[in-house]
Amino acid sequence: MSTVILLLITGIGLGALYFLVASGLSLIYGLMHVLNFAHGSFLTLGGLVGWEVGRRVGDGTWGGLFVSMLTGIVVGALFAIVTELLFIRRLYNRHIEQVLVTVGLGLATVALFEGIWGTDPIITSKVPWLRGTTEILGARIPNHIWLLIACAAIVLAAIVLFLRFTRYGLIIRAGVENRTMVTALGIDVRKSFTLVFAIGGAAAGLGGVLASVYYGNVSAHQGTSMLIYAFIVTVIGGLGSLPGAAIASVLVAVLQQFANFYLGGTGDLIIVLALAAVLLVRPSGLMGRKLT
Repeated sequence: MSTVILLLITGIGLGALYFLVASGLSLIYGLMHVLNFAHGSFLTLGGLVGWEVGRRVGDGTWGGLFVSMLTGIVVGALFAIVTELLFIRRLYNRHIEQVLVTVGLGLATVALFEGIWGTDPIITSKVPWLRGTTEILGARIPNHIWLLIACAAIVLAAIVLFLRFTRYGLIIRAGVENRTMVTALGIDVRKSFTLVFAIGGAAAGLGGVLASVYYGNVSAHQGTSMLIYAFIVTVIGGLGSLPGAAIASVLVAVLQQFANFYLGGTGDLIIVLALAAVLLVRPSGLMGRKLT
């Protein structure tokens, strides 16, 4: 029983990490219909710069971790804004060009990160409490799992509240439905769309810092590897559905944890099969709009 509880809770924690990356992908596609294959670079740069700043403030301390998380959020948001302004803004409604540009940008940034930080993973230090465990019904749960779950819950609530109850959230949703009408009212929709990119980049940057906490290292390839899982989560949850991304993140991660433990490390194979099944049975995803 304790093993099941351990796998379940650690799976939820891993799902929280997947959600932080997938939420930006889902938000950007759902509101702007942009498939951003450079999204993993937001995570990588946020994680690397966050680690650099955090270790100078206090390696393995709460202050250093907080500054690292804040740095990751800011760096991810700024990189996303620059990406939208320089590359994406000219390519709205040109999906093939979007894919080509963002894939190229993703490959170029990985090479850049390797040149600056090297190709090998960099071991990171944890706050002493995060290295410990908490016992739940006989299962000893790593404490860093609780940090991941709390951060993902805060990010989900913040994005939902922003979109539903703020002026810019209203403009963004209206601009998605009828951009021409909103522009005719004298509202600059482009600024709102840039803000969407910034939010997605901020969530990814935070995910980069928390990924270093979860895995115990940070590397130039971290965003690339996590982007694969983020796309799987986004497709299963439904392209553009934030609640769908949250649910799919937990389902994918829990399934992956149980398969790795009980089925000889076949977690990645199982979630790919789950993705195939969803595409065959419900192509729009669990909570996505019905395709027409």
